[in-house]
Formats: sequence, C-alpha cells, structure tokens
Amino acid sequence: MPRVRNITTDTLWQEIKSTPADWRKAGEGTLLGMFHHLNLIRAFEETVLELAGEQLVHGPAHSSIGQEGGAVGCMAALSTADQINGTHRAHHQFLAKALRYAVPAVDPRKDALPEAGDEVLRRTLAEILGLEQGYCHGRGGSMHLRWKEAGVLGTNAIVGGGVPLAAGVAWSRKHAGNGEVVVTFFGDGAVNMGAVAETMNIAALYDLPLLFFIENNQYAVSTSVPEATRETRLAARGLAYGIPAFQVDGMDPLAVKIATDKAIAIMRRGEGPVIVAADCYRYFHQNGPLPGSVFGYRSKEEEAEWRARDPIDHMGREMKTLGILDDKQIARVRVDAQAAMTKAAEALLEPAGNQRRIRETLWPDPKSVDHGVRGDLSEFDGVRYEELETFGGEVAERKFIEVVAQVMGRRMEEDERIFVLGEDVNKLRGGTNGATRGLIERFPDRIVGTPIAEGGFFGMAGGVAYDGLLRPVVEFMYADFLYVAADQVFNQVGKARHMFGGDMPVPLVLRTKVAAKGGYGSQHSMDPSGIFGLFPGWRIVAPSTPFDYVGLMNSALRCEDPVLVVEHIELYASTGPGPADDLDYYIPLGKAKVVRPGAAFTVLTSLAMVRHCVDMADEMGVDAEVIDLRSLDRAGIDWETISASVAKTNNLLIVEQGNLGTSYGAMIADEAQRRLFDHLDQPIRRVTGGEGAPTISKVLDVAAHAGDDEIRDAYRAMLSDSGRGLMAAE
Repeated sequence: MPRVRNITTDTLWQEIKSTPADWRKAGEGTLLGMFHHLNLIRAFEETVLELAGEQLVHGPAHSSIGQEGGAVGCMAALSTADQINGTHRAHHQFLAKALRYAVPAVDPRKDALPEAGDEVLRRTLAEILGLEQGYCHGRGGSMHLRWKEAGVLGTNAIVGGGVPLAAGVAWSRKHAGNGEVVVTFFGDGAVNMGAVAETMNIAALYDLPLLFFIENNQYAVSTSVPEATRETRLAARGLAYGIPAFQVDGMDPLAVKIATDKAIAIMRRGEGPVIVAADCYRYFHQNGPLPGSVFGYRSKEEEAEWRARDPIDHMGREMKTLGILDDKQIARVRVDAQAAMTKAAEALLEPAGNQRRIRETLWPDPKSVDHGVRGDLSEFDGVRYEELETFGGEVAERKFIEVVAQVMGRRMEEDERIFVLGEDVNKLRGGTNGATRGLIERFPDRIVGTPIAEGGFFGMAGGVAYDGLLRPVVEFMYADFLYVAADQVFNQVGKARHMFGGDMPVPLVLRTKVAAKGGYGSQHSMDPSGIFGLFPGWRIVAPSTPFDYVGLMNSALRCEDPVLVVEHIELYASTGPGPADDLDYYIPLGKAKVVRPGAAFTVLTSLAMVRHCVDMADEMGVDAEVIDLRSLDRAGIDWETISASVAKTNNLLIVEQGNLGTSYGAMIADEAQRRLFDHLDQPIRRVTGGEGAPTISKVLDVAAHAGDDEIRDAYRAMLSDSGRGLMAAE
C-alpha cells in the first residue's frame, strides 16, 4: 500500500465576523460616515433605475442595490491616495470612493451634504446619462467611470477585464515606495476568467499590493455560483497562488471594513496581494428595475431572505443599539439622501409635458465624437527630428538588432520611468533575438521576465500606463500572441484614452516581431499591422533601417499614446546605415519617406519589403517610386507624401508580405481610391501573401508570403495596364 500524507497549506484563509465589541470600537464618526454613504448610494441607484424606467438612460443600468455594504466597508479602510477599479456594476464602488474623497467627514444627523457631495452625485449621474458634465464627458456612461483625483482608475464593462490593469497600478505604487495599495473589484462570474487567474499569479509572483475584492452576489446574470464552479468558496482561489484570503459577510459593512483593514495591513507590510471575498446580493436583475425572480432563475423567497439582511438596515440597527442614531435620525438620513438625488436629477432634467427629458444644452457636441482617440502629439514640441540624408552626426554601417538594444539602453539611462517586460527578456543574452542584450546587467530591476501569460502581463503594463508614473515597454515574443491578450490590447489599452473622456495619456510601447518565412508556422508568423490598424487608439510604426529604428523608437517612447513597434526577423540580421553614437534624434510619427524616386508608378510598402521593392525596381530597370510608409495606423498614414507621388505617377501599388486577411493595405487602398481617384489611371493594385496562414513546410511557407516573384509580376502588370510596358530588358 502507498504511504499517504494529507498536505496542508500555510496560506492564511479566515472568515471574519463583526462582534458587538467591534461596533463599539469602530467610532461614531466612522460609522456615521459609512451609514451616510450607504444611504446616498442607495438613493442614487434608485434614481438611476427610475430614470431607466423613463428611457432616459441610454444603455444598461446595472444596479448595485443590495451590494452597497461591500464597497462602503472596503472604502472606509482606504486612504484617499489608495486606488481602485471596478466592474460593469460599479456605481457603488465609484461613489463610495468618490464620496470618501470629496466629503470625508459629514455628520448626517445635523449637517447638510456640502456642495462637493452634490457635485459628485450630479456629475456621476450626468456620466451615466451620457452628458458632457460627467467625469468622462459622457464617453464612459454607466460602465466606464473614472475620476483619477479620487483614486478611481476606471471601471470596466468586460468581465474580469479590469483586474490585470489594477495589477499594473499596484506595480507602479510598489515601485514608488509610498505604501499605497490598489483594490480591484470583480464578481463571482469573473472569478472563472483567465485574466483573473493570470493576474493572481502575477500579483503573487511580484508581491504586488493588490487587493482582489470578490463581490459574490450569487449570480452571473442568471448562472448561480454552483452552476459555474465546483469550489463555491471563492476565496479558495487564493490558495493556488499562496494569496491569503478573508471570507466575510458583505451585508455587514463593518465586517467588510475589518477584513479590509487586515488585508491592507498585510499589503502595506510588503507581503503581497490579498483576497477579500464578500457574500452579497443584487436585489434586481442583471440590468434594469425588475427582480431576478421575474425571469425565473431565483425565487421570491430567496430574494426576501436576502432583503431581510439589507446592509443599510443592519447598520441602522447596530447604530441604534449603540445610541448613535434613533429612528427619527435614521429616517432623516434616508430622506436627505433622496432629496440630494432629486436635486441632482433636477439639475440635468427638465419637464416635457407629463414626462421629463434631458436638458438639450447638456449633451456633448457631436463634433467631439472622435476627440481623444489619440493624443495631439504636443509632447513632441521642440524635439530634434532627423532624416538620414540630413543627419549631422556620424553614420556607420550598423547591424539592425544591435541598435534595437542600444537605443532602448540609451532611453532607459536617461529616463528612469522606462522598464521592459516580457517572456525571457532577461535571459538568453537578450531574449530570443538579442533585442535586450546587455540591458539586464545595466538595469537589473527594470528588465522583467514574465510568466507565459500575455493577457496578464500586458494588462499589467496597461495599468502602469493608466497610472502614468512609469513607462512600460512590452515584448510579445511573436506577434500572433496578441490574440491571447486581445481584450487587454484592444478593449482596454487601445480604447482607454477615448473611453475615459479623451484626455488620458496611455504611454505604452509594445514591441513584437514578424517571423515570416522563418519556418515558424501558422501561429508564429503573422504581421500584426493590419489587425492593429482596425482598432482605435493605437499608433503603429514599422522601421526598415537601423537609422529609422532609432528615430522611431525614440518617438514611440516619448508618445503619450500606446505605440506598436513592428520588427521583422529578416531585418534583425541585416545591416544598414545608422548612427555611430548619436541616439537622441526623433523621426516624426506619421511621416513616410520616399526611398526611391520614380515616375512610372508609386509603391507603398514597409518593413523588410522596402528593400525587396527597391531591389526589384533596380533589377528590372523599372522607374518605380518606392515609399516606406513607416507609420501604419489610420492617423499615421502620410497622405501628403502619398498624394504628391500619385499625382506624379498616376498609378498606385501597395506591397505587403503577409496574409491577405490581416492586411493593412486594404485600409489604405479604400481611402486612397477616394482621395486619389482623379489621379489614378488604373485601379489600385495590391501584393499580399495568400489567404491561408503559412505552414511549417519550407515550400508552403515561401508560397504563403509575397516575395520577389510577386513583386516582379505586379510591376509588369502596373506597366502593362498603364500602357507603358516594361521599359527595360530584364
């Protein structure tokens, strides 16, 4: 028979319950503040549901009625400098933090809510209604609430999507050394998301001061916890990562505060993340003013049992027992909160017959719809732009991969905020290709090797960018891995500036490589430019020479928008002109370059295909004008240079190496045919790879990508259809 030994864990896991002694010890001011905020949040949510019933809320109204105790109890333990983010059901989280910041000390027995409190209620309601006066100018609405000054990083409509971002802010605050902590709120449904699991591992690995606050309201829409997971004690998730956890009754606000106090003490000691799992209940359905029993997934009896444990009533009874409040005072707090919400609503609404409507003057200007998709690049005022042809420094023949590491080292030397993270970037003498060679020795704490968890570590970098204290540079070992992190890449980082009002910097650089024709197969070979070009917010640069790489990377690291820097493995081993020692110049984002003048037709291309297009024109004796696009995002396409060329040549060819389906050329061709139609003598032509992804077979790998043969064929076709014919013997 085998010997069997039960394995135990030393990871802390406790249930916290408040006692009468805890209520006596809490202090009158603390309890009054919590009770006041509970009532304000309840009145706010009732107003939102009322307005939703009048069809005045455009989009969902995820009520938090019944769940206020968890948010208020947690926030009572935080300092105003501590940070939070939350979920799609986050009005209570936002208000609890915002009210603590704006009106920390009000005695609701005798004091009226000050104007600062009225403003919080009014601006939050305005945001939910989509109005200019909201904290995000109506861009965020109900699910994307952000107020940086109050420590609210931004709530999130993607289940679990905000959790990796919170880890990034925790990373920033840990390295700032100021003792601040971060709380990320999410629900029982998000517990089963990969983003949450990845972030728990990362937070534990790096000892981040991050509180995972699980609001277990028992249902993810209509799916109960036992229907979604075998281990229904959600705090148990921490054991797998060595994260201590506290289980608490979320309907008892003081018990939540006590549990949060314990969690914060652990984090402020530098001992890493903690979980608080609070059992609570949303009284209404996922969205709107109807109870869940109407939809048949829970019973009226269950709803009544939970309502009997209402956090406001619970706190009122305890404070009455302590002699802090009597029945009349409890009622007054409730009435005053409702009056404050009536006042907030009246400031935003006006009569319309027997109904109400939003005041017309409060809507955002429709012309501002695209404001803040990207920044205005004012951060580049006064920088030194250079091109190779006019560069005053010494130029030498440089190996491409060497300048990748050198310019990063130069910027890290100059700017202590920059750090690099990714898989194996701290190993293998500079990662898998040498792009970080020599940096770990110079900056041992700023070259961070990560677990294989692109969603987790990219999301963490996104949170760092949200916070603005540091500047992360992320490496995806292969571009195809972006799909693993797609939510964080596109929904979170790419949309953040615009979604949260248009003025929020998101300084992040993502480096990745194209491994075309390298034998890496279907899942390691893509050019990501076309995918990124489809989504808002991202800038894309694609350097083709060592000189351009230095200038474009410097610009990427200065930019206040997220920037994708695309590199090509064919270029890594290549050599070309580059700076001998001057690594401090910039190349403008959005500026293409004519690398070969000509008159027969215009060729737009990038990366490794620039050299191939020039070589084929020279080999064939074709008078092609080749333009290196360099910037590939929609805002970065240099239409001035392109238009001037096509006005001269009257013909346009777009050349890409990669897959037809993920091509950026389609975007360019669509706009070019509208902008340049009067100049074109023939339809725009494109060279791309095939529809199928490349495979391991060398023959099929070559066939899947465009190359010299395809360029030659396209050149012949361009000349033939323009009536010029091949102008020189091959």
